[in-house]
Amino acid sequence: MTDKKLAIIATKGTLDWAYPPFILASTAAALGYQTTVFFTFYGLQLLKKKLDLKVSPLGNPGMPMPMGMNKWFPVIGTTIPGMEGMMTSMMKQKIKAKGVASIQELRDLCVEADVRLIGCQMTIDLFDMKREDFIDEIELGGAATFFEFAGDANVTLFI
Repeated sequence: MTDKKLAIIATKGTLDWAYPPFILASTAAALGYQTTVFFTFYGLQLLKKKLDLKVSPLGNPGMPMPMGMNKWFPVIGTTIPGMEGMMTSMMKQKIKAKGVASIQELRDLCVEADVRLIGCQMTIDLFDMKREDFIDEIELGGAATFFEFAGDANVTLFI
């Protein structure tokens, strides 16, 4: 067993925010880190059996946009009906065209690499979610469960 440990807290549930925890966790596992990801609040969307992740440019002024749209679109453009769907479709096309792994593939890679995936039981209870909505390979626990691991981690990230 390695003494290198990475602890990640994943709080976001959009397509663009799904990549960092899974890329970092799978990479760390490949480098020999013992890795645990704690999915809480909206981050729990990333553990659902049926992934239906969308992109929301709202409040994300760093999102690259064509023709200087990044100056105004993240605030005004998101008020246009159907824009979230269009942005999600554009992002999925770009991901595919660039040969980037899907969230499903990255999540599967984490499972295969024995990354510990913890779903926040308090959040599941708070939002009336059901255990059967989530992939089988996760464990449920609270903050204390995460801190048992994170307390000894060499690196801890909040995403």
